[in-house]
Formats: sequence, structure tokens, C-alpha cells
Amino acid sequence: MSVLVVGLSHKSAPVTALERASVSGDTLGKLLHDVAHLPDIAETFVISTCNRVEVYAEVDRFHGAVAGVCELLSRYSGIPAAELTSSLYVHYEERAVQHLLAVSSGLDSMVVGEDQILGQVRTALKLAGDRGTLGRSLRDLGRLALRVGKRARSETGIDHLGLSLVSVGIDLAVSDLSPDQQPREENGPGRLSGLHVLIVGAGAMSGLAVATAARAEAAAITVVNRTRAPAERLAAGVGGTVADLADLPSVLASADLVISCTGAANLVIAESMVREVLSGRDPAAPLVFLDLAMPRDVDPAVAGLPGVTVISMDTLQGTAKDGVGADDLAKVRAIIEEEFAAYGSAARVALVTPTVVALRAKAATVVEGELARLAGRLSEEGVSGHALDEMAQTVRRVVDKLLHAPTVRVKELASSPDGEEYAAALRVLFDLDPRTVDAVARAEIETPNITSLEGGQ
Repeated sequence: MSVLVVGLSHKSAPVTALERASVSGDTLGKLLHDVAHLPDIAETFVISTCNRVEVYAEVDRFHGAVAGVCELLSRYSGIPAAELTSSLYVHYEERAVQHLLAVSSGLDSMVVGEDQILGQVRTALKLAGDRGTLGRSLRDLGRLALRVGKRARSETGIDHLGLSLVSVGIDLAVSDLSPDQQPREENGPGRLSGLHVLIVGAGAMSGLAVATAARAEAAAITVVNRTRAPAERLAAGVGGTVADLADLPSVLASADLVISCTGAANLVIAESMVREVLSGRDPAAPLVFLDLAMPRDVDPAVAGLPGVTVISMDTLQGTAKDGVGADDLAKVRAIIEEEFAAYGSAARVALVTPTVVALRAKAATVVEGELARLAGRLSEEGVSGHALDEMAQTVRRVVDKLLHAPTVRVKELASSPDGEEYAAALRVLFDLDPRTVDAVARAEIETPNITSLEGGQ
């Protein structure tokens, strides 16, 4: 079994393709189910954000699994396979693991070091666990990814600015709303002073938008959502107000910055709605839309209206900067290399474990058979039960001592890149039945692991 990732991101695909490929809610659950039931896939989880859609899987066969995942991504996105292929990347075995570690650490983000991705990886793993598509292999890999992400943020300065797409987008918005404003610290206090910020949506991204706007000292914050309770929870934390989605046009009339990040499948803010709102506004008052949704919430035609600016994912993709120093990047890469090396070593040791277990099981079977025959002969000669027990314990200790050194040594050697060769030699030397070794390996894989994703970290 090997790890495979098939996906597309801001680095490989245009925003239009990412919009179509993005999956969430029930659709994401259905995709997980369908991927998990592909014939060459044993377990899976899917990371779907505004910047990436990636399917991670433990697979039996590379080509069959890739073909199956590609077909499903094409079906769910509605993008013809021939068109989708040009945007996809495929990583396998070690490269797949290294890619996930780069993602969780923030190195692969549009804004390098942004901290949202770690929570998104955690959410993806939890969903797969809840849906029953996550097995031991990917669960362990998930723990590794979360650990690397935490270390990257706690041991380096990769996220010292707290940057995110929201942060970068607000910085761009401020330059349009207050072009004469004196430069301030990015997303620091006062950046949105005197401005009314309207947040459309009440999900995780909206929560970040609300917190960022409050930190930047927006004069007023309003949250609009289809259902009122989530919006009230977000607004309550910053002293904001709440409006129903049906009242969106009237709230737009007083807004300066609109941050929209819903999970809607269709446009939420139409060109006709904004045109009507503008007719009642001061024509000198600029209006900026920051559209962070996938698929987009704001009609692209809105950008053509007078006094209106639309900052979309296309804009952010071309302007997002990392703000991270070379030293911090080098430290993060060193953490990834260290954790990856330890993971690879542990994985190689795990491969030899079934052979060691099978060897000890065979030795135990031989010992017990010989002891049974010996007991039968000696009991006829009047040897006592206590003496038989002492002889049995002695034989078992001798066999254990003889096996101890080679089994410990083979595990040590197995941690090297050529470790599997030592396990193969052990199987040949002791004439171990491959079917027994495979049965042990399957039993280990199927043993439930009930610890949490971040247990033991």
C-alpha cells in the first residue's frame, strides 16, 4: 500500500477551475464515499479549500487509483477530463507525504505561512474519520501533518504576521478606500478606522474576517447570513450587528467594504443589486467587495460599475506576498525534513514487523509441538509435572534468547532505506510462509485505532 495525492491548487489551476472543482457539505461527503469505494483505494481524505482540492488516498495500484480519482474529480467538478488533466498534479509515496507536510506547514499556501490551512487539514481528517474513510495509515500521516504544522508555527516565525487571504485582501481594500491614509502596520489597529465592514456568510472564513475587521478597528461590523443564529454568534463577539440575507441590498447601501465568503453554489451579490444600491449612495463614496468564496459570490460584472472595486481570488493570486524571511522558510523546511525522515524510518520498521511476528509465531509453534512430544515420552518414565514445567520454561527461554538478537537487529536495519531487504532475508532463512506474513500485516491494518488524531503529540 502506498500514499497517493491527486489535486489542483492555486499553483496549478486558474481560479475558474478551482471554483468549479471546490466541494463542500454533502457534496464533499459524497466524494469521500465514492473515492473510498474505488477498487484500488483502501482509505482516503479530501482537503477542499478556496485554494486547493486534493484527494489523499492509500492505494494498492497507482495507475488504477489515479484514473479513478481523476474520473471522480471530473464528474464532481463538471470539467471534462481532458481539460481538467492540465490543472492536476499527482504525487506518490514519499513525494505525496512531503507535499502534505508542505501544505500543513503553510509553505504551499497562496499566502505563505497563513494559519488557516492547519485547521482545514484537521477538519478534512475529522470528516474522513466521521465518514469511515480514514484508516490507520492516513490517520498516522494526518497526525504527522498536524504535528509538523504546529511545529512550523511554534518554532519559527512563519506566521508572525498572522497573514491570511482575509488579511491580504483587506490591505488591498484599504488602498482603494483610503488612498491618502498614512501607511500603517499590515492589519494593525486603525487600518479600517471609520469604515463600515459588511461580512456575508457565517462560516470559518467569515469568522476570521470578523476578527480581522475588529482588530483593524472598523467603525461598524455587520454580519449577514441565510440563517440568523450563526451570524449572531459572530457578531456578538465584536459588538457587531446582524441582518437577514433578504435585507442585503439595504445593508449594502451603508457599507464601505463587503467581505463575502459563503458556501453558496450560485452568485449571492448580483450586478443588478449593486447597481440599484449605487443609485442611492454618494457617488464619491467608494465601495469595495472582497470576494473570498469558491465558487465566487460576487458577479464579476460588478467590477464594471462606477466607484466599485472587486478584489477576487484572481486578484489575490497575483498580489499575495508572503512576508516571511528566508531564515524562517529554511527552518520550516528543516522541520519537514526531520519529521519526514523519522516518519520514513518508522514506516520501514513497520514493514518488517509482520515478518518478526510471523517468525516468533513459527518458533512458538515449533517449541510447543516439541514440548508436547517430550512431555508424552517423559511422563511415561515418571517425570513429575514440576520438572516438565522447568524444562519447558528453559526451552522457551533458549529460543527467545536465540531469536532476540536477530529480531532486534533486523528492526534496526529496517530503518535504513534498504530495510526491506533484511526482512526478505529473514523470511528466506527461516522459511516463513508469505501468506502468514500477509495475514499478520492485514490484522495490524484492520486493528481499530481509537486514539484521537492528535493523540501522543
